[in-house]
Amino acid sequence: MRTRTVILSVVLLALLVSTLFPLYWMVATSVRGEGAVIKKAVELWPESPTLTNYVDVWKSGPFARYFLNSVVVSALVVLGNMLFASMVGYGIARREFRGKRLLTVGVVSMLMVPRQITMIPLYLLISKFRMIDSYFALTLPFLVDAFNVFLISQYMTSLPTELEDAARVDGAGDMSIFFRIVLPLSRPALAVVGINTFLVNWNSFLYPLILTNSERMRTLPVGLALYSQGEHSVDWGHLTAGSTVCALPIIVVFLLFQRHIIEGLTAGSSK
Repeated sequence: MRTRTVILSVVLLALLVSTLFPLYWMVATSVRGEGAVIKKAVELWPESPTLTNYVDVWKSGPFARYFLNSVVVSALVVLGNMLFASMVGYGIARREFRGKRLLTVGVVSMLMVPRQITMIPLYLLISKFRMIDSYFALTLPFLVDAFNVFLISQYMTSLPTELEDAARVDGAGDMSIFFRIVLPLSRPALAVVGINTFLVNWNSFLYPLILTNSERMRTLPVGLALYSQGEHSVDWGHLTAGSTVCALPIIVVFLLFQRHIIEGLTAGSSK
């Protein structure tokens, strides 16, 4: 039994090292000077660490704009999903109406449709409304996500109805019950929705790439893909510095809310 534990620990340690080493290499490269990167591609510890690459990246005009765009887009999409997905999920969980089964099947079916399939129709629709290269193009199509609707509806189904019935007896309306009773009780599911939506949209690359065509509307992933790339070479020092800044919010969010992220795998699975 002890031998098995040792072997398992060694395997897990090897997997951990293989996962973290690229991240470490990115950070280590970001604090090396341009000459050091050219001289030696991989260095376990920089000989003369410097923050010059970070200063240069942050002072460059486009990068600050990329960061601002990512913050604005992620915040709006997160707030939209927490509100609108909750409303749709509440309707599915608590209301009986014609077409409810069809709507539920449609939501579940959307979970199996790759986003690449809707890429061209979405682009044509956004272009027809003349919203290309705007915050509307980067936020409106993503304010409600099928996974979030399904997650919240399943969670709300597990909530007791006694408090809602008591509120109706006291004369509370549907909107009052939703905002004052249902949403506070759904905070665990809303936390999962907010965290998952932030992670997905902060790292989103494909849709921001095709829905924007100017430097001022690019988000961080798109900007980094085009950043510090010359005709014949790549400025690895500045590129890894920008990538580190881009990864920091994700790392911080994961460390602060990892318990909620794990709960997201089981939210609504039991009643």
